[in-house]
Amino acid sequence: MRPRAAPALRRVRHQIKGAERKLKTQHMPTALIILAAGQGTRMLSDTPKVLHRLAGAPLLVHAMEAGRALEAARTVVVAGHGGAAVADAARAHDPEAITVTQEEQLGTGHAVAQAMPTLSGFAGDAVVLFGDTPFIRPETLAAMREARQAGHDVVVLGFEAAEPGRYGRLVMDGDRLAHIVEAKDATDEERAIKFCNSGVICASAETLSTLVGAIGNDNAAGEYYLTDIVGLANARGLSCTAIRCDEAETLGVNTRADLARAEAVFQDRARTEAMAGGVTLTAPETVFFAHDTVIGRDTVIGPNVIFGPGVTVESGAEIRGFCHLEGCHVSHGATVGPFARLRPGAELANDVHVGNFVEVKNAVIDDGAKVNHLTYIGDAHVGARSNIGAGTITCNYDGVMKHRTEIGADAFIGSSTMLVAPVNIGARAMTGSGSVITEDVPDGALAIARGKQSNKPGLGIRLIERLRAIKARKTN
Repeated sequence: MRPRAAPALRRVRHQIKGAERKLKTQHMPTALIILAAGQGTRMLSDTPKVLHRLAGAPLLVHAMEAGRALEAARTVVVAGHGGAAVADAARAHDPEAITVTQEEQLGTGHAVAQAMPTLSGFAGDAVVLFGDTPFIRPETLAAMREARQAGHDVVVLGFEAAEPGRYGRLVMDGDRLAHIVEAKDATDEERAIKFCNSGVICASAETLSTLVGAIGNDNAAGEYYLTDIVGLANARGLSCTAIRCDEAETLGVNTRADLARAEAVFQDRARTEAMAGGVTLTAPETVFFAHDTVIGRDTVIGPNVIFGPGVTVESGAEIRGFCHLEGCHVSHGATVGPFARLRPGAELANDVHVGNFVEVKNAVIDDGAKVNHLTYIGDAHVGARSNIGAGTITCNYDGVMKHRTEIGADAFIGSSTMLVAPVNIGARAMTGSGSVITEDVPDGALAIARGKQSNKPGLGIRLIERLRAIKARKTN
């Protein structure tokens, strides 16, 4: 009979084995598997649950963004209900994302199994995320990868629950994850555990494929549960552990109320981060950010401002109250609002003024130009230091195509000017108030295009009296 190794020797062998595992995993690529097949019946919606928007982006995109910190070499989205729309959203965010379909929803283990053929021969780790869980932090996923690099074969993400309720419990033996027990199957002692399972798992793609392939469905629901891989891994002598995260990271969205709570959590974090980064919010609770909003320090944001996706505001700008910004760029020292709307393609250079009830779309406004009130600037270029008078409209759409308006530097556009595109206004040129400009205006010229005024003595009084009489007859 072969003698057992002494405890000290066993420890040394374990350390050597762990070091070997660490060397193998340190530079391995990572794949993301995002489970997004659920219909989300409690949302009461024809839209797939993972496509409901949080901070201007589908829930699915938030999960994909969380994995960006891992520099994933491959992203696999497991779709089901509304699969074509889910695939389109995934590719819109990451053109290289792979989508597979889970025709029947037979549990999380079954969902992961649909993804495994796309990772055949993939020599790296796989991280399983959920498309309806948007708040997993990149730092948390990095910690899971570090645990893999430390030599653990399976790493599960857990959290300390204030109210464990129906969550599965993570039963630990030191830093070893002994098993996961569902609440309904737990003993009284196990139900007292507050360390709960999030469902997020990291393992090598090869290990995950092997373990998922061994999952059975001998349970009341007849489903294949991904959590079963922990028991299977331990039975095979593999090392399992769990990493802790804040409970807020594991917030899942299953209902409209959950979605509203998630929005509130996101906005609270975004406001806090903005102020910590040197941004002034005069009424923080009324400002709403998108998932990708970028605001520079020393910017002041007034009340009731909404940022749609794709907005960058550089340092030292001011966004006054009741503005809506989307897909635009605001440079240093610019002032926007109040009651202004910047639509996609709006580019405001340094020290630009865009005032109340002004809308800018797909237009560049150069340094120091002013568009102060009651104006629409669309498909246009406004030169530096130009002044656009109140009520000016760039008439950019002919019913079929869009046309551009070019306004040179130091131009002065009189109030209520209609600029019928395509048209060019030269540098230092002027237009008379109330003009309808249909032809190019040379540099330094003054363009006046009005109908000739004609005064009819006494006709105003007679017309009003006649209209009042007609109204009186109708009333009687």
